[in-house]
Amino acid sequence: MKSYFLIALGLISSVWLAATPARAQEVTKETVEGITNFNRIETTVACTGAIKATAVPEIKKFGFASIINLRQASEPGAALEGEAAAAKAADIRYYSIPFNAASPDPAVADKFLDAITAKGSDPAFIHCAGGGRAATMWFIKRLVVDHWDVERAAKEATALGMTNPALKQFAIDYAQTHKR
Repeated sequence: MKSYFLIALGLISSVWLAATPARAQEVTKETVEGITNFNRIETTVACTGAIKATAVPEIKKFGFASIINLRQASEPGAALEGEAAAAKAADIRYYSIPFNAASPDPAVADKFLDAITAKGSDPAFIHCAGGGRAATMWFIKRLVVDHWDVERAAKEATALGMTNPALKQFAIDYAQTHKR
């Protein structure tokens, strides 16, 4: 009788553990020289604002495998070439995917998803000028690739820096037609 009780207890415990959702990773905010608005989810991703090329070696030290730059060349202080050169010197993958917040383009989201899901790109350091576009692209990834519900993904993206309601809606609309 005691063995049946232990077996039942073991089965109940197993079912309970399997049904309990994994604890969501927390967004942490850090101050790092040369990086604006550094927000990251443990070692999965960082969404930040502007960076200086001199910060790239530090990004590599944090363990990031890739940098995804969403800034446009026309933005003040963008310095795309210097950042690309610093990434090459630090042996870190570099993607330049210019994203215009005033005129969001689904093709840019497609390129971002290709980069973020490319083998060897994880963990990714995603940035723009202030962090909002980076967080919005991460929001798209959560919806399209990870199949998170909008509320859960929006909560995380907001913590990472997504503040633009129009970009949020763009992301939701994109996700509704681009599930992977």
